[in-house]
Amino acid sequence: MTDLAVETDAALELLLHANQLKRVPRTGWVMRGVVDAESVADHSFGVAFISLVMAELVEPSLDKAKVLTIALLHDLPESVLGDVPTPAAGHFPPGTKGRAELEVLSALLQSIPNMPNETWRDWWQEFEDGTSAEARLVRDADRLDMFIQAYVYEQTTGNRWLEEFWSSPASASFEFAAARALYEALRTLRQQPM
Repeated sequence: MTDLAVETDAALELLLHANQLKRVPRTGWVMRGVVDAESVADHSFGVAFISLVMAELVEPSLDKAKVLTIALLHDLPESVLGDVPTPAAGHFPPGTKGRAELEVLSALLQSIPNMPNETWRDWWQEFEDGTSAEARLVRDADRLDMFIQAYVYEQTTGNRWLEEFWSSPASASFEFAAARALYEALRTLRQQPM
């Protein structure tokens, strides 16, 4: 088998795993009674797009390729592990979920030569640990996407089981002023009559 054939087979395997995210529902929404909840892939697109927009709003300028890579990789391990919601993850021994996710990510990436596998793993770990500005921006985008989705579900389905997302201001937990401003604008929009 030629090198190109080996690389193509490995790349296709990775792409098929990533495609699985289109069929993995975001469990937290399902647990809150949302019918036809978004998939993990839907969420990853939202995080990537929010990250791209926010990267334009922050100073100093961030590495946009790194931002988008982190956004697209941040939930890739869920293609194998599924979406473990926060309440469930709290019952695992500390660090277990993160170690399992890193193990899965490493396995998914390791078989493709000529790919920046180590860099991608390192950037994914930065997201988990919040150790770079790019990773922290994606973390803000990840949370902001959840709030935007909660707002959209409330508006489109009338599901008021999502009130818990709004019960206390979360703006202080955002790293970047742009994320705080977007969150506060969303809260204001939510208060307007339909």
